[in-house]
Amino acid sequence: MPVYPLYALLFADTGLSDGQISLLFAIWSTVAVVAEVPFGALADRFSRRWSLVAAGVLQACGYALWTAAPGFWAFAAGFVLWGLGGALVSGALEALIHDGLAAVGAADAFGLVLGRVTAVGLLAQIPAALIATALFTTGGYPLVGWVSVATCLGAALVATRLPETPRGEPESWLATLRAGLAESAAVPAVRRVVVAVAALTGIDALEEYFPLMAQDWHVPTAWVPVAVLVIPLAGAAGAALGGAGRRPGGAWRSPALLLALSALLLAAAGYLRHPAGLALVAVSYGFYRLVLVVAETRLQERITGPARATVTSVAGLGSEAVAYAVYATWVVGGTALVAAGILLAALLVARTVSPP
Repeated sequence: MPVYPLYALLFADTGLSDGQISLLFAIWSTVAVVAEVPFGALADRFSRRWSLVAAGVLQACGYALWTAAPGFWAFAAGFVLWGLGGALVSGALEALIHDGLAAVGAADAFGLVLGRVTAVGLLAQIPAALIATALFTTGGYPLVGWVSVATCLGAALVATRLPETPRGEPESWLATLRAGLAESAAVPAVRRVVVAVAALTGIDALEEYFPLMAQDWHVPTAWVPVAVLVIPLAGAAGAALGGAGRRPGGAWRSPALLLALSALLLAAAGYLRHPAGLALVAVSYGFYRLVLVVAETRLQERITGPARATVTSVAGLGSEAVAYAVYATWVVGGTALVAAGILLAALLVARTVSPP
C-alpha cells in the first residue's frame, strides 16, 4: 500500500505532535483488540469472503478521510476504520483458505499456500516503497492517499471473486462466538497451539525497530530504507519454505531449534552493532517467519469446530498482548533482551508445535 511508508510523516507534516501521533496508534491498537474476536465470529457466522471485501472498503474509507480532510480527528476516524478492517481480515483469511483447500481434498497444502501468501505480502513492501516515492514526488500526500484508496477498493473487488465453501446451517452469532472461545480454551491440543501462535505472531512487532537498528549500527540515514530491504526478502523466503514443513528429513522438522537459532543470530547481530549485522537479522527473520507459518499450519490442522475464524482470531488477540511485551522489552533491554524472549518462545514451540 503506497501510504504505508508515509502515513507517520503525513501526521507529522500536518502538524501533529509526537503525543498526538502516539494517541492515534493507541486508538488503532485498541480498536483492533476490541474487535478481533467478535469479528472473527462474524466471519464464521456470515461470510469469510465478504469479511475480506468489507475490510477493503473500510480501509479505503479510512484513507479517503485522511486524504480529504487531514487532521487529528480524521486520522483518528481513519484508524478506527482501519482497525475494524484488520479485525475482519484476521482469522477470516486463513479460515477461507483452509476450508477451500479441504473442500477439494487438498488440506495438506494449506501450509504451502499460506507460506506463499505471506511471502507475497512481504515482497510487496519493496515495490510499495518505490511506488510511494514516485507518487509523493509527483503529487504529494494527496496522490499517495487517493491511489491507496483505489488500491483498497481494487483488492475488495478481487475478494468478491474468491470461492467460499458452504458450511451448512449456521448458528447465531453469539453461539458461534461461544463455540470458538470454547474450542480455544477447553480443547488442550488447540489451546496450546493458540498460545504458541499468539506468542510467535506478537514477536513480529520487532519489525518496527529494524530501521532503528540500522541507524544505531552506523548505517547512514539516507541508506536505511535500502539497507533493511534484505530483511523482508529473507522473511519472504522463510515463509515460502514454511509450507515445506511436512517434508521428511528437513531441518524445519524442528521448529523450536530454528526459532532458537533465530534468537541467537539476533543476539549476535546486536552484539556486533555493525551494518553487516543486518545480514544476521535477515537470516534470523527468515527462520522466524518459517516457524510462524509452521505454527499457523498446526493451528488450522487442530481446529475441528465450525468457528475456525473465531479460534484464529483468539490467537490474533493474544498476539497484541505479546506485541506490547516486545515494545516494553525493547525499551528495557534492546536486542539482547528481545532475543532472550524469543528463546523462551522457542521452549514454548518445542512443547506445542510438534510435527504431526
